[in-house]
Amino acid sequence: MSRTYNTLILGASYGSLLATKLLLAGHSVKLVCLPAEAELINKAGTRVRLPVRGRDALVEIDSRQAPGSLSAATPDAVDLAEYDLIGLAMQEPQYRSPGVRELLDAVAKAKMPCMSIMNMPPLPYLARVPGLDTAALRRCYTDPSVWDSFDPALMTLCSPDPQAFRPPDEETNVLQVSLPTNFKAARFESDTHTAILRRMQADIEAIRYDPGDGPIELPVKLKVHDSVFVPLAKWAMLLTGNYRCVRKDDMRSIRDAVHSDIELSRSVYDWVRAVCQAIGASADDLVPFEKYANAAKGLAKPSSAARALLAGAQNIERADCLVQTIAAQKGMRSDVVDQTVALVDGWLAANRKKA
Repeated sequence: MSRTYNTLILGASYGSLLATKLLLAGHSVKLVCLPAEAELINKAGTRVRLPVRGRDALVEIDSRQAPGSLSAATPDAVDLAEYDLIGLAMQEPQYRSPGVRELLDAVAKAKMPCMSIMNMPPLPYLARVPGLDTAALRRCYTDPSVWDSFDPALMTLCSPDPQAFRPPDEETNVLQVSLPTNFKAARFESDTHTAILRRMQADIEAIRYDPGDGPIELPVKLKVHDSVFVPLAKWAMLLTGNYRCVRKDDMRSIRDAVHSDIELSRSVYDWVRAVCQAIGASADDLVPFEKYANAAKGLAKPSSAARALLAGAQNIERADCLVQTIAAQKGMRSDVVDQTVALVDGWLAANRKKA
């Protein structure tokens, strides 16, 4: 057996999906979360439900049955010396909260390799993109100062393409996957740290899970790429679907945002792809519109960003603002993206006023 790794993942909701894949591959994971969540996970583990091709029912994976070991803790109860890799799986605004901010800063100062699975790339990752003015991007972050201690060489991004949600009528240790696509990570600058990701990729690839009627292959793999631009393929999806769920007075599903006017959606998607190519991505790093539009047919809920705005959030991840600002550095703009950013700004302003 190859060596196993200990991974610390900040965020127990979406983070439990990556954690489950690592556990099934025999690695150990600690999830950092709220006290009540940590208590529940330590007592009852996590449940991740996945759709598997050729099966009618979802396959439920109980972390307690996996070969790897899972635990959970609050941010103040973590010894960083125990870990090989840090996963960042919270929403970007959460990193400034008390306890989390201090842990994040300790991770940076300990010079630990970090893999973000956030929709909003951490600022130090964007510093790995040649020619970007990252100072101008700080305004898109809830609190950009939380990233100031990081060495860009130790930060990578893993595109959170799989879609998942916590079923509202279940305990917080349950996660349901609605779109079982792959996590796509860029390599680290160092070969040593990249080797950790490649080992995890191979171990996840080798998983065969027995739901009771014989071993099967599970979806949601980890794919490691040499290009720093591959994880940015998510941007076109976010701006075409996720943020366009937001309307003036209500929200719509990702499916409706994409398919109510397919040609308008295609134009937004192609524009964001062009922005990515303007900063150095190749066409091969990106995902074709048809593939995304097809996947969006199964996304019958509003995005997490839209749901958060509807619930009164005063801060959300602003990948919409980020892409708009990067585009402006290249002399590019889109009326539809400008409208989307203005709508999100309006909801946030209204939510802050109410609060």
